[in-house]
Amino acid sequence: MPVLVAHPSPDVYGSDLQLVETVRGLHQAGQQVTVVVPEPGPLLPLLEAAGASVEVMTFPVLRKAYLSPVGLVRLAAALMVFWVRAARLWRRARPSRMLVNTVTIPWWILVARAARVPVVCHVHEAEDDQPKPVRLALTAPLLLATRVVANSRASRDVIARTLPVLGRRTTVVYNGVPGPEYVAAARARTPDGQLRLVLVGRLSPRKGTDVAFDALAEVRRRGIDARLRVCGSVFAGYEWFEQELRARAAAGDLAGSVEFLGYVAEPAGELEQADVVLVPSRVEPFGNVAVEALLAERPLVASRVQGLAEIVRDGETGLLVTPDDAGELANAIERLAADPALAAGLATAGRKDAEQRFGAQRYREEIAGEVLG
Repeated sequence: MPVLVAHPSPDVYGSDLQLVETVRGLHQAGQQVTVVVPEPGPLLPLLEAAGASVEVMTFPVLRKAYLSPVGLVRLAAALMVFWVRAARLWRRARPSRMLVNTVTIPWWILVARAARVPVVCHVHEAEDDQPKPVRLALTAPLLLATRVVANSRASRDVIARTLPVLGRRTTVVYNGVPGPEYVAAARARTPDGQLRLVLVGRLSPRKGTDVAFDALAEVRRRGIDARLRVCGSVFAGYEWFEQELRARAAAGDLAGSVEFLGYVAEPAGELEQADVVLVPSRVEPFGNVAVEALLAERPLVASRVQGLAEIVRDGETGLLVTPDDAGELANAIERLAADPALAAGLATAGRKDAEQRFGAQRYREEIAGEVLG
């Protein structure tokens, strides 16, 4: 059965890599998968290796830049071109099912409905902090979808609070994250030894990198020789945030203790070297990095927010802290630094739990069932 998948980005971050697992699931189910993306990028060879053919076709993706009179005019012009291109692609692909892999490209839902083809929308967003008109604009097109899949209860709950009727129609399928081929033993350290911290995530306020910096400064004031490695490039439009982070890292209480690595294609190596992994997000619909840390069997401190609170069992598989609270984050880091046995116990339990709940093969089977059902 031919399946057409529309995805908004050619990058290789959380939801992008999850699409690779979706393609694997559909391919394993015997489907012919075509993925359409708006521009070339590093995701394309990964999709092809997973069994998909890839079409590059320019189409608009909802961004804040469209939320102005001039932006709306630009969006209308882009959509006029889109309908023609989408019709041509549809005639070539002739899909029997469609998957729209975000709420930010709702026009693909309209294309599928116009062709009377079942369409599933996979929601990776949980924009609870947006004004209600914005949430309505993002959520209302889901009413036209045949099925809606959310990557966490948090994402589903945002949908339900915006349009309650959709809450009953939305199925939660937790992301599936491939683990490392082998789990390297954590390095032995004493409570007074150097502490290696790692944070993997794009540079934007919602990822809480600034909170991690303030927490790092605090634990260093307490006499802990902690160092932080930051893996991730800046999110477009947030260059100002990167400048602020670099200025903060150069301040006297942090000078020499923070290293910016930029985009890291294989963060598993960085996680392997970590004594503690930090995921201090302010907003996180799911949190693949948290699962990757658990699968790498490394101690994890994450924000008690949205999907992260569903991934981490506080005090059993990791530690949860209040988002945007550098002091509480510092306390959790200090606790793990002072008690290597506790850190090791959390990491061991975390790996077992993540393998059971967030395995890649489980995800592939479940998402294929939703798309094809």
